Amino acid sequence: MREKLDKLRDELRSRIGVATELEELEKTRVQFLGKKGILTMLMRNIQELPVTEKPLMGKLLNELKQFAAGEIEEKKSQLLEKLRLQKQEAERIDVTLPGMRFNYGSRHPITLVLEEIEEIFTCMGFQIGEGPDVELDHYNFTALNMPPEHPARDMQDSFYTDKEMLLRTHTSPVQIRTMEKMAPALPVRIIAPGKVYRRDDDITHSPMFHQVEGLAVDRGISLADLKGTLLLFVREMFGRGREIRLRPSFFPFTEPSAEVDISCIICNGRGCRTCGNSGWLEILGAGLVHPYVLEVCGYDPEAVSGFAFGMGVERIAMLKYGIDDIRLFYINDLRMLRT
Repeated sequence: MREKLDKLRDELRSRIGVATELEELEKTRVQFLGKKGILTMLMRNIQELPVTEKPLMGKLLNELKQFAAGEIEEKKSQLLEKLRLQKQEAERIDVTLPGMRFNYGSRHPITLVLEEIEEIFTCMGFQIGEGPDVELDHYNFTALNMPPEHPARDMQDSFYTDKEMLLRTHTSPVQIRTMEKMAPALPVRIIAPGKVYRRDDDITHSPMFHQVEGLAVDRGISLADLKGTLLLFVREMFGRGREIRLRPSFFPFTEPSAEVDISCIICNGRGCRTCGNSGWLEILGAGLVHPYVLEVCGYDPEAVSGFAFGMGVERIAMLKYGIDDIRLFYINDLRMLRT
């Protein structure tokens, strides 16, 4: 029996020595020390031995069990330490490697330009006006001197929700709503930034885009006030060297009306392909508020006057950042935020 126990000790030592995985070691433990393990069964069979042999055999088996438990625990500690070192090595940070670049959020070009426009005009004493995106036909057209059969309505192919309501085609309705609320108080100075909607889609037009409407009403306002205001805006937005010119045009809600050009930001007015060799780039429309519009809103056109202008924010952004396709603003390309 002693020889059998010595063989078991040698086998146990060998099995523990070659174990390289915790699962393998656990199988060895169960085989020798489990409820139905070899040493457990031998302990149960002691009672079948002669009385004179039981004490010695019990002592030898206890020593073997203690040896097995100790060896297994020591091997387990070694394997756990090995796993810890392997994990530590796998997770080790190589401080000599180049750092990882993170994508940081940034503001959209339209947002940047809108904020800059608002800052420029608020510094000139203008306040921010707001109005609904879904507008009544009265505010979008009729009160702006465009009755139902007026041909100017054909210039703006609109999204109607019913006969009386539509998605606003410009931010000009905000000036009507503002004057209605304020009349006959003076002065009125607002800009109205916001989204507008038209049935149009190409490299220079979008079904949804942004406009900023400007309005000033007071006694004695003239075209010179309009030009001075826009000249200051253009120089703040595009640089001190910019110049502007006003070309006669037509808008139903202003009289006289003008298209406003700036000296080309590419060639500084010398003439290039961008400006068609004219030296000028169209930027916005403006004029003095039509007497009909003033009267509809509750002001006496004989006593007060005003100017209004409207600019496309995308147009400003395209000129400022050199973007040649308006659709790039809306395709969710992250490169637009990295320029």
